[in-house]
Amino acid sequence: MIKPRSWLPTPLLSILLLIVWLLLVSSVSFAHILLGSLLAIVIPLLNRRFWDVQPSVKKPWKLVRYGLRVLGDIIRANLQVSWLILNPWRRMRPAFVEYPLMLEDRFTITLLANTITLTPGTVSANLRMDGRTLLIHALDVPNEQALIDEIRERYEQPLKEIYEC
Repeated sequence: MIKPRSWLPTPLLSILLLIVWLLLVSSVSFAHILLGSLLAIVIPLLNRRFWDVQPSVKKPWKLVRYGLRVLGDIIRANLQVSWLILNPWRRMRPAFVEYPLMLEDRFTITLLANTITLTPGTVSANLRMDGRTLLIHALDVPNEQALIDEIRERYEQPLKEIYEC
């Protein structure tokens, strides 16, 4: 008997690929569903050897709460960046900040870096070779330590609880 994981290594990715395919072709005909399904199975099979093993979610409700927090922060940051741009008399204080990581798993570090980049006004610029420091560029940094504390409290600590505890 064939195990489902052997021919469908990432079911959520396969579903997402099928949906994206159907949106791209703007059709829900049988032929497009069949071709999209084939691609949704074959693409993950071809590239699964490049994927790291993803850690399991230890606290799924905290993951939902984290997602909602990030969405709210994206909206809030958009408003803050808009205010900075629309007020030319306000001096921005851009800066690169060395962020010391508590996270150890590559997957959770990647999630943190992507979360920081998704939030307008901040970009994850580099992960040091030792994997212990993330270089972040922020558009307006009045206090570097306050930025570090906010990222640690709002993003890194919840990710640690969700995946690494």
